[in-house]
Amino acid sequence: MKLISSMALLLSVSFSAVAMESEQAQSWLKRLSDSLNNLNFTTSFVVVKNNQAEPYHWFHGISGDDKQLEILSLLNGPRRDVLRRGDIVSYIEPELPPYSVAASHISGPIPAIFSQDVSRLEDNYEFISVGRSRVLGKPAQLIRIVARDGHRLGHWLWLDMDTGLPLKMALITRKGQLLEQIQFTHLEITEQPSESLKQLESAELPQVLALPDSQTQAFAWQVNWLPAGFERVSANRHRIANTKQPVEFMLFNDGLVDISVYVNPSQEKQRAVEFVMNGATVILNQITNGIEVSVVGKIPSATAKAIADSVALNGSNQTGAGAQ
Repeated sequence: MKLISSMALLLSVSFSAVAMESEQAQSWLKRLSDSLNNLNFTTSFVVVKNNQAEPYHWFHGISGDDKQLEILSLLNGPRRDVLRRGDIVSYIEPELPPYSVAASHISGPIPAIFSQDVSRLEDNYEFISVGRSRVLGKPAQLIRIVARDGHRLGHWLWLDMDTGLPLKMALITRKGQLLEQIQFTHLEITEQPSESLKQLESAELPQVLALPDSQTQAFAWQVNWLPAGFERVSANRHRIANTKQPVEFMLFNDGLVDISVYVNPSQEKQRAVEFVMNGATVILNQITNGIEVSVVGKIPSATAKAIADSVALNGSNQTGAGAQ
């Protein structure tokens, strides 16, 4: 009886410790969201993958009428800028006319969920407060976002203990292999928005594009299996720029990760599956029975293969486990 009581006590202590770690982690992630939404800051970071580095400059601030202002610039190669003023996001890229879309966040290396309510991820991810270290010369708290299944990658965040802002991020496999990381190299908090953001506040932005409503379109193909929690957020038909081949595109998201699926007819009958890894992003391509399917996302290659294999004609009864 004493042994059983001791084991029960140990289990109770263990569960309490796990619950406390989760609560602390969620508190830190709430602080991260508040800081990303409310602070005026200027920062630089480098995305490191495949032994290459992509440097970015990121400005964030609050306008006089309480609108969020952002500028995200890629510093290597042809200049690419993404601007946000409130719920309008504008893209300035070389060789393309500038355009704007209605959106509440910038799509970039930093997942948008980190400035939103991360509790939306609880069904599919665990939050763990691990310990403290030193990053960018500052004391940092390490938070792990761990997938509850084997179909996703883990996200590690090192947060500045003074401001809650990110100092480092990493994408990790379930076996602990580092695939990609973001290292911040500069962080400055200011009372007022930067001069660049003040100019953005009064700048004339490109016209907002009217995007087609994907809910009213009929699509020939559907994805019959996705990991739990993924939902379709966008879909369209367009032509591939270099081949003019028609393609159906579907975008899925679980709150943290995007998965893109492309389906189009092919002149080839069969082609063995091909994988390319770009840091944490897998790019899968296969041709089966004259249909080419490509899957792109920060997911394990086995997950991408299962998604590609589940693509079937719309209305088909071919469904996989976990089908939506």
